[in-house]
Amino acid sequence: MKKDLHPKYGKAKFTCICGAVFEVGSTTKEQRVDICSKCHPFYTGTQRTVETRGRAEQFRRKYGLNQGS
Repeated sequence: MKKDLHPKYGKAKFTCICGAVFEVGSTTKEQRVDICSKCHPFYTGTQRTVETRGRAEQFRRKYGLNQGS
């Protein structure tokens, strides 16, 4: 196997938007995630809408959809 071919593998800190922090193995030192096991609907049994940079609102405006109906 060639030397210095693969990236360094070590502990990484993953931070979710819900505030949960996990330490796992990865080739990066730090990452941010949108959904984790503490806030995912499959694990929690609750539904949560994740909007990315207003894309859902743009869709509603484009097609004239009301948020309440």
